[in-house]
Amino acid sequence: MLQYIIWDVNPEIFHIGSFSIRWYGLLFALGFLIGMQIMTHIYKTENKPVADTDTLLIYMVVSTVLGARIGHFLFYEPQVLLRNPLEVILPPYAGLASHGAAIGILLGLWLYSRREASRKTGQTFLWVTDRIVITVALGGAFIRLGNLMNSEIVGRPTDVPWAFIFINNPEYEKIPRHPSQLYEALSCFVLFFFLLWYWNRNRERTPRGSMLGIFLIWVFSLRFFYEYLKENQVAFENDLFLNMGQILSIPAVALGVYFVIRGNQRQHSLPIR
Repeated sequence: MLQYIIWDVNPEIFHIGSFSIRWYGLLFALGFLIGMQIMTHIYKTENKPVADTDTLLIYMVVSTVLGARIGHFLFYEPQVLLRNPLEVILPPYAGLASHGAAIGILLGLWLYSRREASRKTGQTFLWVTDRIVITVALGGAFIRLGNLMNSEIVGRPTDVPWAFIFINNPEYEKIPRHPSQLYEALSCFVLFFFLLWYWNRNRERTPRGSMLGIFLIWVFSLRFFYEYLKENQVAFENDLFLNMGQILSIPAVALGVYFVIRGNQRQHSLPIR
């Protein structure tokens, strides 16, 4: 039987003077770098302009970071956003909300697809989102591993044999807790490999919007249940029947169901050739 795992990882890899490289930042960047390679492969395979992936990367980085930052303040610290809106873009950039990132990415890809519509490259909103979710799933796994390295977003106390004791998190008692970051990271890795297999097997036969729908249903259904294993992020959530992560996950899952049903209905309505 496994014993409790003592988690005493230094979130900082190394530093030179005041400049430091941290695991979270490295993993965050890796999500974009590896995702760029995957999207380049997809564009080559489907005969899309590979040069467009550079523009797509810019849209993704800006929309992800802005969406995550604005979402954090809007959902968890609205008083800070009202008091000083510039804090969204000012360091130290503490606080990123995955639900905000999801909204930001969808808006960013909508703008990107509108730009591509005038060039008639076939990169519609649903075409792009169905493929970008492959890389977003991988990026989500890396980000949760970064949270693990930071000993943040910890789980509730538990006596399961794989529980972690987060030595470097002074906010909580040094008692065994669910490694909720690891649960979400593993779930995202599973989703990444499934979506990559699904795209590789179906590609143009895939009902438009179905991969986006699968992503939303998988990620946010699990997020809803994982929240029962996690400590609340802010104090006001302690007075809610469902915490903010669960409340925001419900419309995300509903949107995913809509895209899956809509995609399959459109696929069945196409004429047989």
